[in-house]
Amino acid sequence: RRSGQYTMNHDHSKKIPDGASFDRSGSQDSLDELSMDDYWKELESIHETRGNNHEEQALVVKEPDEGELEEEWLKEAGLSNLFGESSGDSLESMVFLSTLTRTQKAAVEKRVETVTQTMRKRNKQHQIPDVRDIFRLQNDSKGKVCDGSEPSAVKISENKNETHHGTKGPKFSLGADEQKSLLDDMPSSDTDINLEISFAEQAANLKDSSVGKMCKGGGGDTLLPNFRLPKDKTGTTKIGDLAPQDMKKVYSLALIELTALYDILGTEFKQQKAVKIKTKDSGLFGVPLSLLLEQDQKKVPGTKIPLIFQKLIAQIEETTLETEGLLRIPGVATRVKGLCQELEAKFYEGTFNWENVKQHDAASLLKLFIRELPQPLLTVEYLKAFQDVQNLPTRKQQLQALNLLVILLPEANRDTLKVLLEFLQRVIDHRDKNKMTLKNVAVVMAPNLFTCHGFGSKTIEQSEFVMAAGTANVMRFLIQYQKLLWTIPKFIVNQVRKQNTESQKKEKKDKAMKKLLKKMAYDREKHEKQEKTPNDTDVPQGVIRVQAPHLSKVSMAIQLTDELKAGDVVARFLSQKSGNVQTLKKEEVFLYEIGGNIGERCLDDDTYMKDLYQLNPNAEWIIKPKQS
Repeated sequence: RRSGQYTMNHDHSKKIPDGASFDRSGSQDSLDELSMDDYWKELESIHETRGNNHEEQALVVKEPDEGELEEEWLKEAGLSNLFGESSGDSLESMVFLSTLTRTQKAAVEKRVETVTQTMRKRNKQHQIPDVRDIFRLQNDSKGKVCDGSEPSAVKISENKNETHHGTKGPKFSLGADEQKSLLDDMPSSDTDINLEISFAEQAANLKDSSVGKMCKGGGGDTLLPNFRLPKDKTGTTKIGDLAPQDMKKVYSLALIELTALYDILGTEFKQQKAVKIKTKDSGLFGVPLSLLLEQDQKKVPGTKIPLIFQKLIAQIEETTLETEGLLRIPGVATRVKGLCQELEAKFYEGTFNWENVKQHDAASLLKLFIRELPQPLLTVEYLKAFQDVQNLPTRKQQLQALNLLVILLPEANRDTLKVLLEFLQRVIDHRDKNKMTLKNVAVVMAPNLFTCHGFGSKTIEQSEFVMAAGTANVMRFLIQYQKLLWTIPKFIVNQVRKQNTESQKKEKKDKAMKKLLKKMAYDREKHEKQEKTPNDTDVPQGVIRVQAPHLSKVSMAIQLTDELKAGDVVARFLSQKSGNVQTLKKEEVFLYEIGGNIGERCLDDDTYMKDLYQLNPNAEWIIKPKQS
């Protein structure tokens, strides 16, 4: 029996017990017993809908064997060659490991050790590496970290990083010379979100600090803080700004960072695994998201959001978002069921009549679509981790964990979630008319995102009420801070830059060693470099050459100044008019940083070019439309 793991199902004939009351406060945005009424009503409506669906299959989660979770975790983190038959070939991972912070390394070390012990128990024949050797090998490379600086920026004290073997952990840098001073001078404001320092390092620093206050439970009994991101001169990186090869590295780092953060805060982080069940292979409701998008892309190439999802939101907004009780008041159940069946038959044929769909019915269909996904929108793997965010000590840490979890979602889930949250915010923007505040919307939507059919017990326990309030609070965070949550932390982008730099160094060394065997290829590369040199020498110091193949002015030398921003560079190109080239609007084209220590990165308009140039002097600068 799995009570409360994915759903808070319960017998609605029972009333809320007296003991399950919530702390009240004078805040307009408190989540107390009274405000949770809508949550239970929504849950009851969900159960009624499911009660009519006899074909529904329960989603089953497999109980993992000992060490299986850790093994899977290392594979997800791209570190599968630290164990098993390929463990001898772990040099590729050394570059990756050399960019990790001490807390990230500790998280990896802990999982490798568990897998190692499990493999010894299984009496595997292949050689089992000692976790200490892995990190010793990585640290013995001339005593330097990947950026070439001495590993002295943040040193691990002997008593702090002693492993369970009794050996002392390696000393290394957090990855940038300035990070020690950044740790010392962390923002004093509780509302500033520091993206330059690893979240787990910040938590460890706060934990070790005598002045660090770790108040238990971010809670939902007060208004949410006005969190903000201090301006980063090298530009804010959003999800979608980086090339796929760099996003793969971001994913691995985010998984390790989230695990390290949960480790530091004493919260268990376990990815769940769903047992494969038979699902519909066509249709609209109850179809896997990836399959649905595959279907839709045949109709609309390049679409990233299910067409039915887009249409339902458009239908709700077409009437007006000022309707009182929007999302809270359910549609008529029999009518919704009929519409659902009719949509399945006529939606793709284009013969469905939307004119007769009432707004509350459309809202019910939207929520039904989310609930009926065979796997939750927040995924089976991470749904529990999303729920557990409520257990982290501070609101800032809850926000940091959600940020990493959003990065970890598959692209289709993340894109669909983003569209949903943006829509919910538009509903909230009309709260004066529709009476749907942030709290009200969160309470109504939480059961739809955090319940997963086939789980839970029918008994009410006090913990279920805590879970209900907790998931409603997580929902509030997702809506309120959605712009922050789609930001890739700078410390992770910097780690990616360092990995790329170190990989390039390794490639150069490999090329040098093999140049006698590959002389022709080497000569060709050398010749290409010589051909490129005259253009480079044409650009004086403090000037960058910007290419714009899609615009009338194809190339321009830009003088770097302290105040020059990416948006200024784009505007300068767009001011060059020509009738021969298709006119592009400012919001359609962006300046890209390409190559050097990054694959490709779309720059936000407020990026200071001189600061970024100093961070990546070998990059090329190209203006082009953003890939959809």
